[in-house]
Formats: sequence, structure tokens, C-alpha cells
Amino acid sequence: MATLKVYDEAGGEVGTYEIDTEQIADRVNKQLLHDAVVMYQANQRQGTHCAKTRGEVAGSTKKMYRQKGTGNARAGSKRTNIRRGGGVARTVKPRDYSYRMNRKAVRLATRMAIRSKIEDGEFVVVDKLGFDQPKTSRMASVLKALGLDGGTTLVATADYDSAVYKSGRNITGVSVQPVRELNALSVLKPRRILVTRDALDKIKDGTFATGSPASDAAASGQPA
Repeated sequence: MATLKVYDEAGGEVGTYEIDTEQIADRVNKQLLHDAVVMYQANQRQGTHCAKTRGEVAGSTKKMYRQKGTGNARAGSKRTNIRRGGGVARTVKPRDYSYRMNRKAVRLATRMAIRSKIEDGEFVVVDKLGFDQPKTSRMASVLKALGLDGGTTLVATADYDSAVYKSGRNITGVSVQPVRELNALSVLKPRRILVTRDALDKIKDGTFATGSPASDAAASGQPA
């Protein structure tokens, strides 16, 4: 059982929140977390690398000079990979690096990541973020009041909040996500996590959809 302090936007303590981390995940498996993070990072790779082979570069295929009698090493065309402007030997071509893990394993990895953040004291709970309209300066002041400025922070909300998202998207090192889009990479990557009480209620009740297509799309940078 972990007891977390609850703060308001000004940084004042307004209560506590008790949560049983074993209900989120019965253990923390570092190998599973590693596998999930590597999968998400692989899914983010564009795979657009490409280099031309000797058959694709411009230039004549004529033998540069006769085989014997010149005193030089034997040479073929100027497209060979040992000459400037020639092709590349054993080159790379565009490929898709993405792959999928078992959905149950992905969901479990997300819960393990959340548990590890709570147990490591990297979870900060705010009573609410009542943004009527986007205001970057207000979000920056909230983070400063909570001691979260100057580092990487994930702001987790109960549902998609346009005002909160737009207030935090321009702050360096800050990302904003609803709990339904959380995944192992987005949880483990930032140094600290700022979560609203309502969002923590969903995490506690297990009603947030970890490992959903939305969370996979958020990690890969593609639409769901």
C-alpha cells in the first residue's frame, strides 16, 4: 500500500491518496518492461534508409582498362563500391521495423511501469487541473509550484482535455496524455509523472484501456 500526497495547483498539500500497487501489477518484471519499450521504439522507426547498389548508380559499365599489361590492379567498371561515386556493398534498403507483442503482455507491461513509478516516488498527484482555456504560462507555473520544472514530465489526465493538452504541448520536456493512451514507453520515459486525482482513480480501478490501439498509436506517432 502506497500513500501519495495530493497537491493543489499552487503546490499546497490538500490531502493524501492511498493506492495498493499490487492491485495494479502483482510484480515488476524488468525483462517484460524492456521488451515492451524496445517494441514501441522499433515501431517509431521510419525505416526510410536507402543507399544505391552498383547496379543503381549512374555511370558506364565498361571495363576501365585492359586486364593485363598496365601495371595497375585489375579493375572493372567505375560503379564498383571501392571507387568514389560507386555503389555501396551490402547496402540497406527501406524496411518496416514494426512488430507486435502479445496484447496481454503489453497491458501488463504498462501496469508494471505505473507501479514502478509509484514505488520509486516519481508520481505526483494534483487534485485537479481546471483549465478553462489553454494557457502555457499557467501550466508552467503549476509545474514550477510542484517542483516539476526543468525536467521531463508526463501529465496524465482522466480523459482528453484540449485546454490542458494545448497548455503543456509547447513546454520543453512536457507531454500530456489521457490515461487510456498510456503505455510502458510513455510512462517510463519521463522523469516524473503528474497525474490528476480523477486519472489516478481510473488507474486504481483498472478502468483505463492499457495496450489499446490508441496507446499503440500514441507511441508510434500514427493515428489510431
